[in-house]
Amino acid sequence: MSFISVNPESDFSIHNLPYGIFSTQANPKPRPGVAIGDYILDLSQVSKLFVGPLMRNEAEEVFNQTTLNKLMSLSYEAWHEARQTIQRLLSKHEGVLRDNSELRSTAFVLQRDATMHLPAQIGDYTDFFSSLEHAINGVKLFVDGDKALFPNWKYSPLGYHGRASSIVVSGSPIRRPNGQMRPIDDRPPVFGPCKLMDFEIEMAFFIGNTPNKNGDIVPIDEAHKHIFGMVLMNDWSARDIQKWEWIPLGPFLSKNLGTTISPWVVTMEALEPFKVVNVVQEPKPFPYLYHADNYNFNVNIAAAIKPDNGEASVVARTNLSHLYWTMKQMLAHHTITGCNLNAGDLMATGTISGPTPDSYGSMLELSWNGTKPLTLSDGSERKFLHDGDEVIFTAHSERDGCRVGFGECRGKLIPALAL
Repeated sequence: MSFISVNPESDFSIHNLPYGIFSTQANPKPRPGVAIGDYILDLSQVSKLFVGPLMRNEAEEVFNQTTLNKLMSLSYEAWHEARQTIQRLLSKHEGVLRDNSELRSTAFVLQRDATMHLPAQIGDYTDFFSSLEHAINGVKLFVDGDKALFPNWKYSPLGYHGRASSIVVSGSPIRRPNGQMRPIDDRPPVFGPCKLMDFEIEMAFFIGNTPNKNGDIVPIDEAHKHIFGMVLMNDWSARDIQKWEWIPLGPFLSKNLGTTISPWVVTMEALEPFKVVNVVQEPKPFPYLYHADNYNFNVNIAAAIKPDNGEASVVARTNLSHLYWTMKQMLAHHTITGCNLNAGDLMATGTISGPTPDSYGSMLELSWNGTKPLTLSDGSERKFLHDGDEVIFTAHSERDGCRVGFGECRGKLIPALAL
């Protein structure tokens, strides 16, 4: 228990303690903090209290940065020590913060008084394609309803390198893109605003522990030591642009318009109690991708659409555990060629779709490419997103009264530029 009062329904219990970068009106410098209940613990104010052997010479510098990259670059063991220290400082049995009213007045900030920023300077971003259900649905809707899964899909985690510069923090608006599309297959393409704007329910993980030099690999058994933590992610997608452009080189302008992530990075240690059995993989992966230990997680995810001046309607509920490929496999596969990674790089899971229609992770699937419109609570229908719609993702894990959540990942779709 923490001496800070925390609502049992809060995402941010002492079992969680996610990291983020925030600023305030009184102190506009972005700086690291940890969420606890309705508050943020300002780590720059308590850095001198980190006295463990791995953090005592690092904390003052790490917790006075404007991003989490420096913290991410530290060792797996240092992340553990930092978490233990923060839990101790917040414990109801520890008085160093609890009983020091002067320090408490500067160390804690109400979340409602803070502005959240991107948690890291993201150098590179890769988006994977790791949900079997989404892959099958994609073939049916985008290629041919009678075709089977692509033959390479069950042999390796497929992905594409996305645009890091257009990743934005939750709350940032997303503009409907203009582009080329071919609405009628046997006619020439047209240019104009995207008509089939979509979301994709994803999660993403940050790389840390200075993984590997160019030419080296990260072995599968070491991969977990380089996964710092996870965020919620919305991979906004212009489906009509995507369908026209994706052959032969995959997504391009249909995906680079914007990607939204939640501001709080939930550490893998916080998610440890929610591990579940890996999805059975057949055929058995190559040795460089095989791991016998479980690295799958029970994280419930909900997606809602809030029309302009309306109420939010939940349109999908899915779970991270549906993924066929694990994060360890994604990371190991990414480096098998010797591709070097850096602390702060972001890797996304791809759309997380479950086995039932209400657990699909995109409007493309939920509306079955517009043939089965969704009805929102205000009575309006959606085949794809309308201007003014705000898409809101939430996610949490819960077990034995312990709740670990991710906060919100939200973004509002604004009209295309008039060209």
